[in-house]
Amino acid sequence: MANLKEIRNRINSVSSTMQITSAMKMVSAAKLKKAQDAITAMRPYAEKLTELIQNISATLEGDAAGVYAEQREVNKVLLVVITSNRGLCGAFNANVIKATRNLIDKTYAGQQVDVLTIGKKGFDLVGKTETVFANRSDLFDALTFVNVEAVAQQIMDAFIDGAYDRVELVYNQFKNAATQIVLTEQFLPLKPIETESNATVDYLYEPSKEEIILNLIPTSLKTQLFKAVLDSNAAEHGARMTAMHKATDNAKDLRDQLKLTYNKARQAAITNEILEIVGGAEALNN
Repeated sequence: MANLKEIRNRINSVSSTMQITSAMKMVSAAKLKKAQDAITAMRPYAEKLTELIQNISATLEGDAAGVYAEQREVNKVLLVVITSNRGLCGAFNANVIKATRNLIDKTYAGQQVDVLTIGKKGFDLVGKTETVFANRSDLFDALTFVNVEAVAQQIMDAFIDGAYDRVELVYNQFKNAATQIVLTEQFLPLKPIETESNATVDYLYEPSKEEIILNLIPTSLKTQLFKAVLDSNAAEHGARMTAMHKATDNAKDLRDQLKLTYNKARQAAITNEILEIVGGAEALNN
């Protein structure tokens, strides 16, 4: 059994760790509220924009989506991997990296696969073995639509120029503070629009349908990427809050066990001292 001084030092160390994890949990909870409000406000707009494009495109003849819907033989793929800049968030980053590896090793085995990383953790883990098209970990320093729009435009230009035949997003979707869902979402080319024959909605158009749809598609793609980054940002804070909550609980359990061990060791030491005193007194009497 460890001596009393060692146990006291361990209790102090665990108590300090518990204070740190508890503080990190509160910080993440505060950031989660803001991030959750942002993605909650963004989703209805993104979904309505997608619905609008589908309804208008369903009434057009020919290829309404133009260059963004061009289907090619898939030889060159770009994966947009969205992780976090910091760790201590459980399996948040590991799950995205695992999904990315699965795409590279299985889905697109034998094909040229490059990555665009958003988040330092993704760049550190994937960038060592794969060709990095760009690293935009700086987006989380100022997470605004304007900054994400520039990245989306860079990806769209690369697709139009033929540098890549397919672009996919890999990220964590925010469900709640305890649950994140890893999604692999096709970004480009646009998937063929599937609607029921009687599901379209009539609109009054100014200017023409074609011009509206060709202007809306780039906006929709930029919105899609922005939504993915906001989703990942909210999911990160939720994952970190949950991880720090569990870490705090584990530290508390360990501290309680150490205190019990300390009390037992202290009681044993006191008992031994009493026995030594009694034994010494009896020796003097004899």
